[in-house]
Amino acid sequence: MLTGNKGEWSEIYTLLKIIGDKNLFAGDGDLNRIENLIFPIVKVLRDESNGTYQYSYDSDLVIITSNKEEFKVPINEFREKASLLLSRLQEVSNSSFSIPEIEEFINSFNCTSLKAKSTVKSDIRVVLHDQRTGVYPELGFSIKSQIGGASTLLNAGKTTNFVYGVKQPRISENQALDINSIKTRSKIKDRLERINELSSGLEFVGLESSVFEDNLTLIDSLLPTLLSHIVYEFYSSTASRTIDLINAVSRSNPMKFNQASNHPYYLYKIKRLLTDIALGMMPSKVWTGELDATGGYLIVKENGEVLCYHIYNRNEFEDYLVENTKLETASSSRHGFGEIYADNGEMFFKLNLQVRFIK
Repeated sequence: MLTGNKGEWSEIYTLLKIIGDKNLFAGDGDLNRIENLIFPIVKVLRDESNGTYQYSYDSDLVIITSNKEEFKVPINEFREKASLLLSRLQEVSNSSFSIPEIEEFINSFNCTSLKAKSTVKSDIRVVLHDQRTGVYPELGFSIKSQIGGASTLLNAGKTTNFVYGVKQPRISENQALDINSIKTRSKIKDRLERINELSSGLEFVGLESSVFEDNLTLIDSLLPTLLSHIVYEFYSSTASRTIDLINAVSRSNPMKFNQASNHPYYLYKIKRLLTDIALGMMPSKVWTGELDATGGYLIVKENGEVLCYHIYNRNEFEDYLVENTKLETASSSRHGFGEIYADNGEMFFKLNLQVRFIK
């Protein structure tokens, strides 16, 4: 029997839903459908452990081919099963569960997996008819579901630690111990406030991971320093939404950009970063700028609507990422940040970057 959580069942829901709709609907930065940006679906491809499944259309039938087998299923069955699956997803908790009616349906055309093949970068690939240009691009997507828990865009790790030096006057070892002993609910924010009381504050030194720092530099040579200000703003204020942090740092303009002509320096550079993360950049691996096969996201909204965001429509994709993400605090003990430490007679403090989608 197939069992999975909401996120895993959402992959099957997305498959059934978009096949039944016969269209992909593009979304804007606020998760609203763009009414005049609809892409008719020519075929859907999904790689499973036992081969690639291709779903195409013949009038009111869905033609499913895999491993030289062919199945013909009325499109209404996809619509009915998508509706049934959505209602079950909205009813159950987030633990692992089975849905026998859906399993029976997908088994009828030899589909046996909730998730796409793990070695494949895209959860699903779709051949669309772009009516504006007349071309038929094959676009790869990752599926992000809002029905379950919010997923991360950038996972925390020691590789995502930003290192700051404590400026003069020097903090003593006893003062450092006192700072590290602060155990309040907002301990990192409170520790930063105490550091600012005892010294001239923090100054960005570099990232713990030279690979991540070089990846950021490849995207934009100023990005490591600029992002360090975003990270610091998150831990020292009450703001967490990416767009709010960008706006706050833009107002203070720590990079001293010439803003006389209202160039969106901070917004533009963070959009570039989020897009590259979404398309394959990882902190622990050298990033060459070559995009994954996955060029975008299919977002499953809580009401079951599926919206398409793709590098193919770059502006909408970037707006979605910056409007629908936030920074959050990961485990400071696990990832080794949030405490003053000494190195070669100097004092340092690390802050960590983790980015999560807003549900």
